[in-house]
Amino acid sequence: MPREQFKDHVIVCGYGIVGERIVEILQQSRIRCVVIEQDAKKVEILEERGLDYIAGDATSSKALKEAGIANARAIAIVMDDDAKNLFTVITAKSLNPKITIATRANNDFLKSKLEGAGASFIATPNLSASTELFNEIAKDTS
Repeated sequence: MPREQFKDHVIVCGYGIVGERIVEILQQSRIRCVVIEQDAKKVEILEERGLDYIAGDATSSKALKEAGIANARAIAIVMDDDAKNLFTVITAKSLNPKITIATRANNDFLKSKLEGAGASFIATPNLSASTELFNEIAKDTS
């Protein structure tokens, strides 16, 4: 399908462990998505799996426009690089002020910056993992 026809979809920036899982959940929910990924090996995987993707840098306006950001319902920005995530939030918000933005932050300092830039939801994987691990340990010791 031509990219101009992307509408009411979710853009996933980064196809690492988190991005791959988000794509799986979106597919199970029958929500169309397009992935933006610049790593050539990951792009090959996306191609093999028949997924919609843009081979490029998610921080660039060009890649976000190619992914149909003007008509997207949401964007998940889940790259491993906090600075890239922040820059992508800023760029995405400037291209579509109404878009719902979910992203990740590896430290609390960046969380407030992402909120200020327009992120709707921010996950902190390290904090989430710590909480889950604590809950498991506490369950076994009580």
